[in-house]
Amino acid sequence: MGRKVHPLGFRLGVIKTWRSRWYAEGSVFVERLLEDRKIRERIRASVGHAGISDIEIERLPNQVNVIIHTAKPGIIIGRRGTVVKELRQDLEQKTGKRIKVEVQEIERPDLDAYLVAENIVGQLQRRISHGRAMRRAVQQAMRSGAKGVMIMCGGRLSGSEMARRESVSEGQIPRHTLRADIDFANV
Repeated sequence: MGRKVHPLGFRLGVIKTWRSRWYAEGSVFVERLLEDRKIRERIRASVGHAGISDIEIERLPNQVNVIIHTAKPGIIIGRRGTVVKELRQDLEQKTGKRIKVEVQEIERPDLDAYLVAENIVGQLQRRISHGRAMRRAVQQAMRSGAKGVMIMCGGRLSGSEMARRESVSEGQIPRHTLRADIDFANV
């Protein structure tokens, strides 16, 4: 087993911030952590097709703020806000707390690691070659303004008997520099 450090955890407090912002101790911490996980799962299950990249959760004394970062905000909001209202009511029913849902649009989805990874997964499911899918994603990201991109695909690629790992990279990826804003996704 290698000693690899998660890029987000490595940069927490330096240039990145936590995805859940609240404080609790003891058993309350465990309850809130499980509740956060259920909220994220429920949102991904109901409107996961909307290109959701990240879900941030902030807890105030009597309210929970949920910020959804998405490439397609129109799908989550719906006509006159019906979908987001149903989602909020569903989350309030599940948690028993007042919830405020905010939707933020991702300006350049080709630079978001999670959305790029989801795109590659979709292409692999449609039987497009893994090499072609990875190269196309790297080209799109570099065209959108990324300084460097690295994509790694692993498993039984092209239906081979033996699992392997292949990667495609372009530009600079300073993985040991804490100031470097590196976006990471594992799908």
